[in-house]
Amino acid sequence: MTQPIRVLIADDQRVVREGLTMVLGLMREVEVVGAAADGIEAVALTANLHPDVVLMDLRMPRCDGVEATRLLHESQPETKVVVLTTYADNDSVIDALRAGARGYLTKEAGASEIREAIQRVFDDHAAIDPAVQHHLVDTIATTPPKRRASPSALPDGLTAREAEVLSVIAEGLSNSEIAERLVVTEGTVKSHINHLLTKIGARNRAQAIVYAYHHGLA
Repeated sequence: MTQPIRVLIADDQRVVREGLTMVLGLMREVEVVGAAADGIEAVALTANLHPDVVLMDLRMPRCDGVEATRLLHESQPETKVVVLTTYADNDSVIDALRAGARGYLTKEAGASEIREAIQRVFDDHAAIDPAVQHHLVDTIATTPPKRRASPSALPDGLTAREAEVLSVIAEGLSNSEIAERLVVTEGTVKSHINHLLTKIGARNRAQAIVYAYHHGLA
């Protein structure tokens, strides 16, 4: 049998921790391995328990979710972070993604949405709530516009093919879907993604999406 995805919950409200533990405990594909009341405890428990995914609240005492996400990305990069918060403002979303979060959900999300987000980030995909993604696009749209980069003036040394892959990533497609769209193998897609992430200094696909919109590639 496939091993369940090991999840750590980080939220300063006890009722939320217990509620999430109960809800996730009903999912066969998920195992809750611990719960933290703040960012410092989340980082410490992750170092000890090595969960696959951390469900991270943002507003917590001692160490907030953004800083905890940054610390986890630096010290435990194999652990994926999904933000689960009541906040969807510009700064919260962008700061969390820049810190290394692979997913972003609001607490309006239902059990099936949380389960899907956990599975997606575990499979190395981004998982951003559609409402949050729309909000993020609106935020980027309010910044001073940049001219769409021409093939001869692509930023950070991107090749035309890498820029094309980046634009498709911004549409939310998986590696297999990108391969089908561009008529290449999935291995080739992975190679392009690894190269372009290195060139643009992005840690994950979510940050690549932000980059794509900022540079007129989406």
